[in-house]
Amino acid sequence: MDKVYSPQNVEAKWSRFWIENKIFSSHVDKSKKPFTIIIPPPNVTGSLHMGHALNNTLQDVIIRFKKMQGFNALWVPGTDHGGIATQSVVEKLLKKEGIKKHELGREKFLEKMWEWRNKTGDTILEQLKRLGCGLDWDRLAFTMDEKRSEAVKKAFIELFNKGLIYRGKRIVNWCPSCATALADSEVEYKEEKGSLWYIKYPFSDGSGFLVVATTRPETMLGDTAIAVSPDDERYKNFVGKTIDLPLTDRKIKVIKDYAVEKDFATGALKVTPAHSMADDAIAKRNNLDYIEVIDIHGKMINVSAKYEGLTIAQARKVIVEDLEEGGFLEKVEPIMHSVGQCYRCQSVIEPLMSDQWFLNVSGMSKKAIAAAQKEQTIFFPSSWKHPYILWLENIKDWCISRQIWWGHRIPIYYCVDAQGVRKDCPPIAAMEKPNKCPVCGGTLFEQDSDVLDTWFSSALWPLSLFDWGQKENKENQQLNYYYPTSILVTGYEILYLWVARMVQFGLEFMKEVPFKHIFLNGIVRDKHGKKMSKSLGNVVDPIEVMDKFGTDALRFALAQSASPGRDMQISDESFLAARNFANKIWNASRFIIMNAGDELKNLGQNIRPIRLCDKWIVAEFYQMAKNVKGSYEVYEIDVAARQLYDFLWTKFCDWYIELSKGRLASEDAAARKNVLEILVFILKETLKLLSPIMPFITSEIWEILNSHNYSVCISQTDFCANKTPEYADQVLFHMSILQDIIVNIRSLRSQMNVSPAVEVKAIFNVFDKTKQEVVKENADYIKLLAKVSDIQFVKNADRQKNSAMCVAGGFEIFVPLEGLIDIQKEKERLQKEIDFALVEIERTKEKLANKKFLERAPKTEIEKIQSRRKAAQEKIDKINANLAFWE
Repeated sequence: MDKVYSPQNVEAKWSRFWIENKIFSSHVDKSKKPFTIIIPPPNVTGSLHMGHALNNTLQDVIIRFKKMQGFNALWVPGTDHGGIATQSVVEKLLKKEGIKKHELGREKFLEKMWEWRNKTGDTILEQLKRLGCGLDWDRLAFTMDEKRSEAVKKAFIELFNKGLIYRGKRIVNWCPSCATALADSEVEYKEEKGSLWYIKYPFSDGSGFLVVATTRPETMLGDTAIAVSPDDERYKNFVGKTIDLPLTDRKIKVIKDYAVEKDFATGALKVTPAHSMADDAIAKRNNLDYIEVIDIHGKMINVSAKYEGLTIAQARKVIVEDLEEGGFLEKVEPIMHSVGQCYRCQSVIEPLMSDQWFLNVSGMSKKAIAAAQKEQTIFFPSSWKHPYILWLENIKDWCISRQIWWGHRIPIYYCVDAQGVRKDCPPIAAMEKPNKCPVCGGTLFEQDSDVLDTWFSSALWPLSLFDWGQKENKENQQLNYYYPTSILVTGYEILYLWVARMVQFGLEFMKEVPFKHIFLNGIVRDKHGKKMSKSLGNVVDPIEVMDKFGTDALRFALAQSASPGRDMQISDESFLAARNFANKIWNASRFIIMNAGDELKNLGQNIRPIRLCDKWIVAEFYQMAKNVKGSYEVYEIDVAARQLYDFLWTKFCDWYIELSKGRLASEDAAARKNVLEILVFILKETLKLLSPIMPFITSEIWEILNSHNYSVCISQTDFCANKTPEYADQVLFHMSILQDIIVNIRSLRSQMNVSPAVEVKAIFNVFDKTKQEVVKENADYIKLLAKVSDIQFVKNADRQKNSAMCVAGGFEIFVPLEGLIDIQKEKERLQKEIDFALVEIERTKEKLANKKFLERAPKTEIEKIQSRRKAAQEKIDKINANLAFWE
């Protein structure tokens, strides 16, 4: 076994072993219970970022754990075509070559798209292999491959024939940059500084005016009413009056509607139905006209020549100037308001009237709500259930069409004449271009030019991965065996974009939810709690982390911080600590293996705990195993990781291995074999528990321990979770007494600057005879680990002069210092430590008294400073308590 652990060589070896030997391949086997996970397919544009690393580590931990439990575990890999995002990447590449999309034409452009996808689209898959992901690579899928395309067409046609998919002109979220409509869930809202313009709207009879406040003066040219609240006493006499719309020759009415917030600004609202979702709803209730004044390119239309063709920004500037010049502008106020942005390119969204394809999801949503309420889908954490249901209760019909070329082209065909003009025949939904129109007998057809929203094919992912649409469901072995899947692991930020859509489609097409459990992980942030972004320069690249610290270190650092549903903070310190943990495991294993020698393969099968420390470590192991297994079962992977760390680092390495060294070095063969049996048993069983999180190092050590080439993840096990020794409570209590004593004597030695090489005498003031017996029987533990030469027991004794004292294990413990240290020099040193601690207290006091700091600093930073202050005070108190007894 190499002296130093070298992650790169080990990782390459085992990654290759798992793939070449198809360790994670799964086939229908009715004698085994399946446990299935489908990967949230990353975009083909992507390379591994920290969010991917977290999400896929969590999935891998779960699938490895379930495989070791004996399930027919399957984790299906795949990538998403990415729609707008991918098309944008290729368009930019072509632009650098001086090529425009429309110059190429649709077919040639799509050839370029496929060429790019085939060349670079699998980058992230190779990175997932490096991460150690136990995916069944024989099942690799792509949302636009043949099987997925067939499923999309079948689903669309079925929904269309049910009357759930329809085409209509409605107000949609339009991204002028991407030149396409977006679903409501694809719009992100950001608080931004803006202006609130107060505009006078004069009554046609010359009796005065109403003042209306707006953040969008350019849309006033499309106003078709002024609305006030029916409960607003100020305006009740104005309802029904006619207004001359400024800067136009049109007249509009004052109406009443309960949607108006009477406490916002003046309480009067301009209604522009063609350019506001809220105004659209008011218009429908009040039968108002729709006047479009902004087109899909973000330019003014249907307005006077002065404004025609201006961009939104240009029109706003000119209109505000004209309002001011005409005496219509009363005032302007600054405002913070929520602005909708495209989730892909962050351009400001423009609500526009547009002909689009929509999916009526009201019935699907009711089924999804019922499934959540009946806990057919269970959320981890459960706190996400309520917002999920709330969103489904308020969802609108889904705009599923996109005005781009890369994606699943909508399988709708229009009957056309010889000149390509569409006839009045109804559109036909079909898998392929029809041969003949059922209405007029025509044979010429044109396919709809739009493509489906990327999330439409993603919503079918749990079905299409198991050949849904290829044959009748009852004959589909794959679908009937693996569906519904066991758990979906994904980020909470796509709960509405993706998770809800999959549930809707699963219930619609299979009458069953697509997954039983939904585990939502948080966002990976930097150490200050800020979201990682290139603009902030705080992005941590997981590839660089794997190069520098090792993949197991990356996985462990992420796993131990991944509390379900909560954002996590990560930094180099996290990865360094995880690498140190890997090194600790390697060094401890090497120590045990070297001591075991040729007997290694026969050890670990017959443990007989004799001494207190043996029984203690066995009891601690079984308790840890039970807790870790329980944590894995409920997806508290962070808790499992921390429990394993505490057991391995502290209890096993720092305590038990240290206590075992005496017997390992002795000539008593029976005692030596007895301790080795325990060491090897616990090492093997703990490696099994740790392997889902750190598969590389555990597989390497497991191979050495078992003298043959197979990975620990193949081992089926109950994880020793159902065993609790009868003696557990007693030995845990007795050992805790000894540990408390050892830790406190060590701390006392350090405080008093006693050399580690010098043994000290310890006088125990006894208050409990039972505890005295525990110490007497195991005094060698204290002598070995606390460097104590002699232990004396006294009752009701006073503390000696020039001694140090601690309270531990139910005793007062005195350590005489005479002759061990220079008392005077030590007094001076300790006084300096007090002075330093006082400076620290003043420094932290000053920080905590700074109101601006308290307002701006993250909570964690404030807590750190409070901890520093507390620690400094405790240090002073301890030193003073000891100095009081020094002459």
